[in-house]
Amino acid sequence: MYEYQIEGGFPIKGTIQASGNKNAALPCIAATVLTKEPVILRNIPDIEDTAVMLGILNALGVETEKIESHVWKIDASGLSRTDIPADLSRKIRASILFAGPLVARTGKAVMLPPGGDVIGRRRLDTHFLALTELGARVTTNGKFEFTANKLVGADIFLDEASVTATENAIMAAVLAEGKTVLTNAASEPHIQDLCKMLNAMGAKISGVGSNILNIEGVKKLSGTDFTIGPDFMEIGSFIGLAAATRGSITITGVNARDMRPLRIAFSKLGIRWDIEGDVLTVEPGQEMKVNSDLGGMIPKIDDSPWPGFPPDLTSIMTVIATQVEGTVLIFEKMFESRMFFVDKLINMGARITLCDPHRAVVTGPSTMHGDHLVSPDVRAGMAMVIAALVAHGESRISNVYQIERGYEHLVEKLQGLGAHISRVELI
Repeated sequence: MYEYQIEGGFPIKGTIQASGNKNAALPCIAATVLTKEPVILRNIPDIEDTAVMLGILNALGVETEKIESHVWKIDASGLSRTDIPADLSRKIRASILFAGPLVARTGKAVMLPPGGDVIGRRRLDTHFLALTELGARVTTNGKFEFTANKLVGADIFLDEASVTATENAIMAAVLAEGKTVLTNAASEPHIQDLCKMLNAMGAKISGVGSNILNIEGVKKLSGTDFTIGPDFMEIGSFIGLAAATRGSITITGVNARDMRPLRIAFSKLGIRWDIEGDVLTVEPGQEMKVNSDLGGMIPKIDDSPWPGFPPDLTSIMTVIATQVEGTVLIFEKMFESRMFFVDKLINMGARITLCDPHRAVVTGPSTMHGDHLVSPDVRAGMAMVIAALVAHGESRISNVYQIERGYEHLVEKLQGLGAHISRVELI
């Protein structure tokens, strides 16, 4: 086990390359079992979550080969199992993403309930609804078993715009007989990446980027060579880090379109950036002042399905707001436990009122001091890293496994930006 030791109070400065989008890499890795031909995936982030997904492929009899940095060749022609090992299923929520493609190709998928972040109830009903509509049978007696003699296209209205349920439905529908209409589909950039990859493999998906997808089933898919897009969650985290530490940063490999919902929210905190081509720059000397709503009202930063502000960044925005002059309401609507990490920020000196499990009022700027912190999930963990880099004195962060599930080579990147951080093995 490891922990981070951080000495705060030093502005960051420098340039980093955006990592590949974790949330695109995971379904794209799962989708490789849909074909017997080799698939090359580029820009795969070197993080714990992708390692687990690749481990699941190996356990299923799939060959994986790292042919160069961030590039994997995956050959599922030898797929020989349809049951995901329990230890791997429990490690990661994304293990559920193998349900759709395994049922589509083999007619069966077996797994334990998936693991993942501890951020409250994360229902799986929408996955079952979508796969059942396509003709799969689902049993849930201690484990999940999906079976189907044949998948048939259907007109499906999802009961929520779930990202992973949308991805499972897409991967099942591309090999189903006939046409599928998927309404109330999630449309995040990572889902768009999955659709683009599948279309490059011979799928027929239209409406990509909208909440209505039309999918014409095909008999088989071919291999492809596909590049994952940049991780706008990581980019948003580093933008916030630069502003909160009163530093600056240049991030290369950015997709400007992905940043539009983030720009609106960050501007409410007086944080701005410039983008030229795929290069984003956060200059020093940000305003760092809450921009009130019309009439001097307290503004709100709230999440919603894409193209709204992404829920994964509400933890990051909460800690950034502690360093901004003024008051703002952070409203996290999706997960009832995600905001509970703020008690750690309060112990560090932040002025935060947790109104209920979903809403926190933050008033800044606050002078914060180092503390011993424990990361409960990927994004709250990164928020704690930012808080520690802002705070005076030394902080220690435990359970860094949760952080490293989503942030590639984080310590090395931060050290390259001048942060005083080290990764220490616990004895």
